[in-house]
Amino acid sequence: MEDWDLTTIGLIVIVCSITLAGTIIGALLLGFAVERAPYLLIITMVLIVMGAISIFYENAKTSSGK
Repeated sequence: MEDWDLTTIGLIVIVCSITLAGTIIGALLLGFAVERAPYLLIITMVLIVMGAISIFYENAKTSSGK
């Protein structure tokens, strides 16, 4: 099995965050009351940005090492 690097972890964080944000938005559109939905969406946005930063950092680190 391949070792986990920052790119893999970043991709998993991004995909899970987008899925969670979509679920929250879908529940709001269907009329369900989701307490603290704005805070949860802000947290998912922060996680998406952190995942993207980790992917860019890992790619920059591996491309400069070649």
